[in-house]
Amino acid sequence: MKSIRFLVFGIACAFAAPAAGRDATPVWDWRGTYSILVENDKFNSWDQGKQTDRNFTNGLRINWMSEPGLRWEPLKALAAWVPVFDASGKTRAGFALGQNIYTPEDISRRDLVRTDRPYSGWTYLAAALTSDLGGEGKGRLDTLELQLGLVGPQSFAEQTQKEWHKLIGARPPLGWNNQLRNEPGVALFYERKWRRQETPIARIGWLEIDATPHIGGSVGNVFTYAAAGATFRIGNDLSVDYGPPRIRPGLAGSMHIDPPADGFAYYAFFGFEGRAVARDITLDGNTLARSHSVDRRPLVGDLQMGVAALVGPMRGTFSYVMRTREFDGQRSPDRFGALSISYRY
Repeated sequence: MKSIRFLVFGIACAFAAPAAGRDATPVWDWRGTYSILVENDKFNSWDQGKQTDRNFTNGLRINWMSEPGLRWEPLKALAAWVPVFDASGKTRAGFALGQNIYTPEDISRRDLVRTDRPYSGWTYLAAALTSDLGGEGKGRLDTLELQLGLVGPQSFAEQTQKEWHKLIGARPPLGWNNQLRNEPGVALFYERKWRRQETPIARIGWLEIDATPHIGGSVGNVFTYAAAGATFRIGNDLSVDYGPPRIRPGLAGSMHIDPPADGFAYYAFFGFEGRAVARDITLDGNTLARSHSVDRRPLVGDLQMGVAALVGPMRGTFSYVMRTREFDGQRSPDRFGALSISYRY
């Protein structure tokens, strides 16, 4: 609990930082895009005719992304200092609270299932910077995100899953006594996306088509990987965002929304990402302490498809995600759904 309070206190101090000099204008302007993201394998309850609780079983993220323009001087200096981050675009800052939950396939067993992945939770606070750079018909989005949090019992993943299962009347998970040990975690993510900004790559009647390739990765004791992929969209007014938002690691689009030109926009999408994974604490186990682990596979791929709709300041998206096997002995690829609701205030 003390660790959680410390993290919350640190973010709160950043929020409350005073304005520079005698300027009485508040440093933080709370206008921006507010989002709730939920990813759960319950969305794939038709798998083999039964509900599933396995692998990445649930993710929750509550996110705020500012309007363009950084007003806090330390953030401006940081944005200008990072070599891979171009601060000359529309710069935004964001904060989030999130939790990822991972379990083995058979949650009815109390004993340690050595051939399946560990029970683990990753609860974190995140701070992000983005730069949306346009020019000559092309757009580029740089994203830099730092996640600080906890793995183990203090992540409260066990309590979250048990209370949720009790609420919906699902079978209780019985093996949480075998979860990873407490460990503070850090993950630093970077990603760059490209797209045509002013015009799409093609049109079919009133429909636009575009492609958004990306590269990125993460370093830290939680996730360390390099990634590359692309998202393809067909719809109307595709300039409103860079694709559907997602919980990392995954094909994350953009957390911000630009207003639709006619008050309404929509698109269907298909995307893929390949990751070369050097570390995943949810599979490799604790960094220094002895804990359960499995043999992680070095290459992981995601495929996703879905739809998005924007009406005025609101955006809703749904993605169906298929993820290749992440460790030796995993019986089948992972499949889950991702739902997001965003509001631009």
